[in-house]
Amino acid sequence: MYLWRRLTVEQRQRLLRDRQANRLPWHGPPHYASDSGAYLVTATCYEHRAWIGQTASRMGEFESGLLTTCASEDAPVCAWTVLPNHYHLLLRTADINALLRKLGQLHGRKSFEWNAEDGQRGRKVWHRAAETGIKSERHFWATLMYVHNNAVRHKYVQRWQDWPYSSASKWLTEVGHERATEIWKRFPIDDYGKDWDPPDL
Repeated sequence: MYLWRRLTVEQRQRLLRDRQANRLPWHGPPHYASDSGAYLVTATCYEHRAWIGQTASRMGEFESGLLTTCASEDAPVCAWTVLPNHYHLLLRTADINALLRKLGQLHGRKSFEWNAEDGQRGRKVWHRAAETGIKSERHFWATLMYVHNNAVRHKYVQRWQDWPYSSASKWLTEVGHERATEIWKRFPIDDYGKDWDPPDL
């Protein structure tokens, strides 16, 4: 099983460089708009098993497929993170139900591919995808902070920019650490996401 924690420092740095060199869909630093139709979309693997994270290549391919799916539905992604057993997307869309259907189709295709690769035909891979409408400016920025902090929260890395499957590095580069720190202090995440995951994750 692919586990970031088992990689050497050199392997992590090489992977991070490779990931940062890839041009993933990105719409520049996001801004809050009250009528933006913004949502947090979260999906988890069944029983929180790390099916996404079996290999580094699987993680990268899934991240790319996820962002391509959103782009095909005209759903700009403001922030994202993909972890071995779940993902979060902060995005805007005029039709959340259509987007969720497309993500469901992506889940189905990946389940078929991964089960074939792992010799596990019929295995249930995904639990579900759920959306939360963004209700205010504070909610928007706290959500963006939560998404970017997720790999740190789950103890994969100590700094946002060290997780390769996230928009955090791009966002920090574009807004700068001073502005990021200002937003972090102004819109703290506090207990955002508490009790969403089992205690062992």
